[in-house]
Amino acid sequence: MIIKICGIRSLAAARAAQQAGADMLGFVFADSRRYIDPEQAAAISRQVAGIAKVGVFVNASLAEVKRIAVLCALDYVQLHGEETPEYCSRLELPVIKAFRFNAECSAGQINQYKAAFALLDSYCPGQSGGTGLVFDWRQAQAVCRQIRMPVLAAGGLTAANAAEAIALLQPAGVDVSGGVETNGVKDIDKIDQFIQAVRAVRRRN
Repeated sequence: MIIKICGIRSLAAARAAQQAGADMLGFVFADSRRYIDPEQAAAISRQVAGIAKVGVFVNASLAEVKRIAVLCALDYVQLHGEETPEYCSRLELPVIKAFRFNAECSAGQINQYKAAFALLDSYCPGQSGGTGLVFDWRQAQAVCRQIRMPVLAAGGLTAANAAEAIALLQPAGVDVSGGVETNGVKDIDKIDQFIQAVRAVRRRN
């Protein structure tokens, strides 16, 4: 079970996530309250070895994505906008393609992409992610079973509900941001609690 802590904006949070057992760190380079300057992300990336770094983008130019990927030594590119399958195919790094789940979201649409992971997030008009909202996991079950790539579950996850999401969706991993924050800042205790909750599911399985 892959654990990704997204919205990293400090070295302390990055180190806390790694020490707690996270597999991926997410840096948000899109317009968001969790935005981090690429130079700052690069500085953090250099000081945290042995964990995958993911850059989160929304409808950015290919040139910009590639520039930041090199600067920050990214391992994955996560795309949260209307990027096309052709756009994704022009990136050298593995892609995590995000889809905002609602009644119109289908496995057929998702399977058009050749991505390393499909990330299922909550749908909220006008927002590309990081909403803190939970989507209908039961409704998403059938879609998840038909997706031909590993799935990451996101959207409103916390230490309290991660086990239920995992049980229903059977994802390859989970992605959390707001669920490990207090007053908009990464909370080291909540990071640890979330990872322990996911690990408990691992042990039961």
